[in-house]
Amino acid sequence: MKVPIQIVFRNMERSDLIETQILDKTEKLDKVYDRITSCRVTVEIPHKHHSKGNEHGVTIDIAVPEKKIVVNRTASGSNGSSEVALIAFKDALEAAKRQLEDYARKRRGHVKLHEQPQPAARITQLFSNDGYGFLETIDGREIYFHSNSVVNDKFDRLEVGTEVTYVEQLGVDGPQASTVKVKA
Repeated sequence: MKVPIQIVFRNMERSDLIETQILDKTEKLDKVYDRITSCRVTVEIPHKHHSKGNEHGVTIDIAVPEKKIVVNRTASGSNGSSEVALIAFKDALEAAKRQLEDYARKRRGHVKLHEQPQPAARITQLFSNDGYGFLETIDGREIYFHSNSVVNDKFDRLEVGTEVTYVEQLGVDGPQASTVKVKA
């Protein structure tokens, strides 16, 4: 990673094993997104109660342009202290990696956009010789459309009363419909 990884131990002794594992694994985050500006990993024993066994918490705090990714995970068990801490770290790292991947996709513009349902309308007027017509929307507005806007049928075959879907745009003289499709 281009920036130094900051590792903090709270309420516990510093561990070379845990620190080495954290450094090795977090270095690979650069492959997911190479513009990380800071990375801080906090390993802690949140409470000194031993009724549940050894409980460890890990917080990974990653800063990237325009966003901060913070993930918290805890693990408990009767295993050794280092093993429990590493389980919590592994879970936190996976969650942070997924968030970083999502962020990287959004920055690259590779996010799948869900298709918005197109509004429905009915053809109220047709001027076949001039190549345009008007739609009436569900809320009663009248919208102009041109013959070139008709997508899945021929303008000549349209009739008054035909139901269509459309995409509304602002035209020179007001709203106009583009991508007019006859409803199946």
